[in-house]
Amino acid sequence: QVHLVESGGGLVQAGGSLRLSCAASGRTFRTYRMAWFRQAPGKEREFVADISRDGLSKSYADSVKGRFTIFRDSTKSTVYLQMNSLKPEDTAVYYCNVRDSNYWGQGTQVTVSA
Repeated sequence: QVHLVESGGGLVQAGGSLRLSCAASGRTFRTYRMAWFRQAPGKEREFVADISRDGLSKSYADSVKGRFTIFRDSTKSTVYLQMNSLKPEDTAVYYCNVRDSNYWGQGTQVTVSA
């Protein structure tokens, strides 16, 4: 069983930055590939970024490449999403996920004003 808790969302102006955090329970964090997804109102949940177990391999959705960075700190069992140059279309609830599993956090709201 894995428990994921996101934090760091909020309201920011376009062009601003936010850093999301996802703290995972358990002692096996190092064995998980981790990912971030998001869901905007009226839309399906979509992939944002993921990271390998060792943190060396990362992939991003085209819509966030060059603006978002995913990274992890296994000493803290936490995965992060640094979001820069935010746009109004980034507004969504952001979810942390153990990749390819049914383990999801509760989500954190990100709102970007124009």
